[in-house]
Amino acid sequence: MNRPSLRSLFRPRPSSSLRRIAATFTALLAMVSALPAIAQTPLPAEVEAALQRARLPADSLAVMVAPAEGGAPLIRWRADQPVNAASVMKLVTTYAALDLLGPTFRWNTPVTFGGPVDTDGTLQGDLYIRGQGDPSLVLERLWLLLRRVQAMGVKNIAGDIVLDRSAFVLPPHDPGAFDGEPTKPYNAAPDALLVNFRALTLGFVPDLLTGRARVLVDPPLAGLRVPETVALAPARTACGDWRGGLQAELSDPERISFAGNFPAECGEKSWPVAYADPDHYGARAIQGLWRAMGGRLAGRAREGRAPVGSTPAFSAASPTLAEITRDINKYSNNIMAQQVFLTLSLQSTGTGSFEASREVVRRWWRERFADVDPPVLDNGAGLSRDGRISALGLTRLLQSAWRSPLMPDLAASLPMAGVDGTLRRSQAGAGSAHLKTGSLRDVAAVAGYVHTASGRRYVLVAIANHPEAGAARAAFDALVAWSARQ
Repeated sequence: MNRPSLRSLFRPRPSSSLRRIAATFTALLAMVSALPAIAQTPLPAEVEAALQRARLPADSLAVMVAPAEGGAPLIRWRADQPVNAASVMKLVTTYAALDLLGPTFRWNTPVTFGGPVDTDGTLQGDLYIRGQGDPSLVLERLWLLLRRVQAMGVKNIAGDIVLDRSAFVLPPHDPGAFDGEPTKPYNAAPDALLVNFRALTLGFVPDLLTGRARVLVDPPLAGLRVPETVALAPARTACGDWRGGLQAELSDPERISFAGNFPAECGEKSWPVAYADPDHYGARAIQGLWRAMGGRLAGRAREGRAPVGSTPAFSAASPTLAEITRDINKYSNNIMAQQVFLTLSLQSTGTGSFEASREVVRRWWRERFADVDPPVLDNGAGLSRDGRISALGLTRLLQSAWRSPLMPDLAASLPMAGVDGTLRRSQAGAGSAHLKTGSLRDVAAVAGYVHTASGRRYVLVAIANHPEAGAARAAFDALVAWSARQ
């Protein structure tokens, strides 16, 4: 008797009925694969009309409008296409952070005394300030930190002020690489010890009696020379492009100068600029402010490491993450978003880096939105040519947030149309839409919630990728108005 081979035992031949079932199943698969991947719904007529007036093709848009609580979308147009969403990408960073860290999370900046404090107020050693990624160590909070050092009896420092920036591991940064605007504060790089967004604020106060404008600078950077005054423009010169009229030279880290003049018609003005030597900004700012507060420093402010295992004299706490999220989304603050993004890996692995944070968010995304491809993240702020996300992905995120206990924190962080933030001048959906905006060369985007008169809430996502993407704003306004009427 012939025995069956082992191969035949593990690979039985299908019966004729099984073969017929398999053939039918294969045919069905072929039919399904021939269908469109995701059914689309047409854009509203008023949106298409606005696109035609702007001479933008409909396929330059990715749009989705769906009930906030979930359910069938009202509009689904190219919603599965990965596109560049510019600053709308901040929604991914801030919602992931609220979910992973919690809305009450705070950054703590430890301050350590490297020796005893004598009775005459001299710290016999170095003062260590260890950065932990605080996005909000602005001038006022830095002053409070140094004021607390003085309140603990330190008037003089016999050593140095040592700034520990080792919590983040970052690649080299060229502030002009993104758009050729190195003096714009939004191009500043993140830093574990980020002081005042690495920005200077130049103030101009005209004095008609002297014919000059007084020049103010905050913070007072150690070693930076700034003229006390600048000449006023001829009488009755319109304010206009007063920044260009100053002909400022900002590229020298030791000196700022002005070859032009300032129009008195402008009144008092302030001008935030990025400092020419960002890596040394923190040291110069802290040293300059310490001395401006009356403190003495025998050494200098410099980069270094805090002693391992040392006990801090105190830690300066930041506002909560919920408060930080409002600043990020309402005003589209790029560097704060990057600080939050890097904090995700700092809290997860002990060191903050862009690649590690991208992996943290990818894992988080797959756990919550397994049926939607994760976004392609760069720096977490959307200030990138490489970031990608679909309108479907953003819709799922916003629907998830709406059903979450975190909804009040995220929704309150979005600009309200006609009221505040980047939408304060918008009249589309004024008072009824909370939308994050995004804008880059070739990109315009909005995403958030629209509240209707009937009490319904809809998620709205609209993204344009096109050389004339800025012209899509009228179509976005039409979409918001259409959604509010549903």
